[in-house]
Amino acid sequence: MSGVEYSESELLDLAARRDHAAMKAIYDRYVEYLAAACARYVGDENDRKDVLQEAFIKIFTSLDKFEFRGEGSFKAWMVRIAVNEALRFLKRNMSNSFIEYDDKLPDVADEPEPEVDGIPDDVINDLILSLPPGYRMVFNLYVFERKSHKEIAKLLGIGESSSASQFSRAKALLSKRIKEYKEKTASNRRRTGADDSLGALLSAPR
Repeated sequence: MSGVEYSESELLDLAARRDHAAMKAIYDRYVEYLAAACARYVGDENDRKDVLQEAFIKIFTSLDKFEFRGEGSFKAWMVRIAVNEALRFLKRNMSNSFIEYDDKLPDVADEPEPEVDGIPDDVINDLILSLPPGYRMVFNLYVFERKSHKEIAKLLGIGESSSASQFSRAKALLSKRIKEYKEKTASNRRRTGADDSLGALLSAPR
């Protein structure tokens, strides 16, 4: 299939007939995108690779169940499988399914939206991954997968109010960590600027 750009529907049709070149083309085309989706949920690289492998196995063994509904539908279907595999992994490996309350984190219903302008995507991803697993799952499902709290509750087997609470607390904790990151970055810049000014002063000709 080298040198030929196939559409989603064409790749799907070939892969459904177990065309190995088409299956490899699907893997190569979407692996980074699906890896990024998994990375929002699973922090450890080796665990993420395992989740991604399980996702692709399920994708290729479930092609007969997929109904093509236009360009982009296949990609969206694969993302749902990858996210479900990530959630399954997390729920299987979490000692406690959810952190309902944390005395160290104030319950602020009016917490402002996290200000992410100017913060690199990889830093944002790391900050999201630093959230407790329960918070992280609900936050990602609500923000990135655009699920309602009713849908999240059904998906994770929790109460709808619990989902809303987890999201509120995740947002509060993320805002707190973003603020700390910005303060640390600003402090480093000020210190670096001062060092540069001192260096220029010391190196100036006498």
